[in-house]
Amino acid sequence: MDSSQRKGVSFEQVTLKDSFWTKWLSVHKKAVLPVCIANCEEKSGRISNYRKAAGTLPGEFEGRYRDDSDVYKSLEGIAYSLAVQPDSELERKADEWIDAIASAQQEDGYLVCYFIMGVNGDQRWSDMNKHEDYCLGHMIEAAIAYRHATGKDKFLKTAIRFADHFLSLFGEGKRHWVTGHQELELALMKLYEETGEEKYLKEAHWLLEERGHGYGRGEGIWGKAEWGSRYTQDDKPVREMTDIAGHAVRAMYLYCGMCDVGKYLKDGAYLQALNRLWESTVLRNMYITGGIGSSKDNEGFTADYDRPNDTAYCETCAAVGMIFWNHRMNLLYGDGKYADIVEKELYNGALAGVSLDGKKFFYVNPLASDGTHHRQEWYGTACCPTQLSRFLPSVGGYLYQTDSAGLWISQYISSRTETVIGQSKIALSQQSGFPWNGTVKLRFEMECKTSFLLSLRLPDWCKDFELFLNGKPYPAPYREKGYLKLMREWDNGDELLLDFKMPVELVRAHPKVKNDQGMIAVRRGPVIYCAEQLDNTAVFDSVVFDRETVFTQQWEENFLNGVMTVVAHTKAGEYRMIPYYAWDNREASPMKVWVPYRES
Repeated sequence: MDSSQRKGVSFEQVTLKDSFWTKWLSVHKKAVLPVCIANCEEKSGRISNYRKAAGTLPGEFEGRYRDDSDVYKSLEGIAYSLAVQPDSELERKADEWIDAIASAQQEDGYLVCYFIMGVNGDQRWSDMNKHEDYCLGHMIEAAIAYRHATGKDKFLKTAIRFADHFLSLFGEGKRHWVTGHQELELALMKLYEETGEEKYLKEAHWLLEERGHGYGRGEGIWGKAEWGSRYTQDDKPVREMTDIAGHAVRAMYLYCGMCDVGKYLKDGAYLQALNRLWESTVLRNMYITGGIGSSKDNEGFTADYDRPNDTAYCETCAAVGMIFWNHRMNLLYGDGKYADIVEKELYNGALAGVSLDGKKFFYVNPLASDGTHHRQEWYGTACCPTQLSRFLPSVGGYLYQTDSAGLWISQYISSRTETVIGQSKIALSQQSGFPWNGTVKLRFEMECKTSFLLSLRLPDWCKDFELFLNGKPYPAPYREKGYLKLMREWDNGDELLLDFKMPVELVRAHPKVKNDQGMIAVRRGPVIYCAEQLDNTAVFDSVVFDRETVFTQQWEENFLNGVMTVVAHTKAGEYRMIPYYAWDNREASPMKVWVPYRES
């Protein structure tokens, strides 16, 4: 590992020009954010709770103890939107919310509405599953994002006061604390990077080291016999962890914190544990869509290779968490296998969580449905809608990385960015056909010739590709850890053309996944396909693929916001398939990803 110089290029430095993702950014601005704003305000009382806590509005607390976090994630989404598309009215709304939040802060810095308003107010910091630290973590992330987007620091000052309140109570030589829902660890690392104050790095490290020593307290987790400390990854010290277990989202946030702390402290034991946990997650517990967490009972994991389809949990927040974690792993190791997972989630596991119009959301993402599973506008626990509100506008941040040697391209999305390599300022324009075709054109602009190493991810699904430089075939570059490596002197106007072949592929499950034996799934490029009964009334239950099955593909501009459909020509008849992310956007209908396959 040599991560000391490898850094991600922020989405704020990337201008998206992608026909696929700009549609989603428009949906985010027009629908996802308005839904989150409306539900945080008049429909759920989340914003009025702050005014009540401040004494400027009469009434009792509404909602659940963790609801402040949804406000912060929505604000983070607003901040990211403002960073790429300024909007004075949206900024005014955010400032109004921030004023309400700040007005509720207590003299000692504490700020959780549920407790401030007298709902078990004398029990602050007594139950480690009451999400006080989780709310603090999301406040920190949102406040940093808002400062970057607007230059305003009122929100960040409020968050720092709350963070310092936490540090005054918990830490080395003070009270023990295990975060019931991890999030604060990675947020403190962001605060460390933002402020340069080492106390936040030390506290994040301390919180990680608290796990696995019997300090956890709280009836909701530790007092529940069927869950216990394993549910929140508190059953062993983090450096000893080997297998993913418990609640999926909490695990993702924990691993993000471990990545961040391990990077700065160069803790080899943390990194070795992360490698083991990654193999456990991806090789033995991940669905073909990128979904993780097979069980509704614990919103997480049971046994290796246990992957039911119709009862798969696959929480949307966990899919986004996989992006957070794998992006960090890629920054640590420069290995394309992590960027492959980011891509899988981008076009499948995470994107399925929101409807095409941006107005409804999945909490749970099964791989088969009898037609009764549908997206909803909001949930009592609204983590998934607000998670998507902050994820979608930040997609541009997963494309490019730089290090002392050169430039890395990890995702193929039409965009433009400017960066500095060595002493040279480089502008890169990318034109990509992903996810529907594998043609990618890269054009470089620079003031003078510059030598640097260009690392181009070779997707794990790609079996064949062609590469051209300035219109001429380019010799096959050497490959290292899933990247094509091109070391040369680059000149202004140089153009690279990549053509990643995207045939329809049939994918088998691991032989230990009992639910999918004798079945096949369809993939084309980064996109996993499924079928809905409404497109296949005559053959939905009877279709069987075999070696004679022929697949055709067709671009349909006016169908499901524009998709490439796949048709399997079988003995039973034509079987039409659509991208998994696009299911449940029409009338109610059964759906399935896996299809029976006959060898002869």
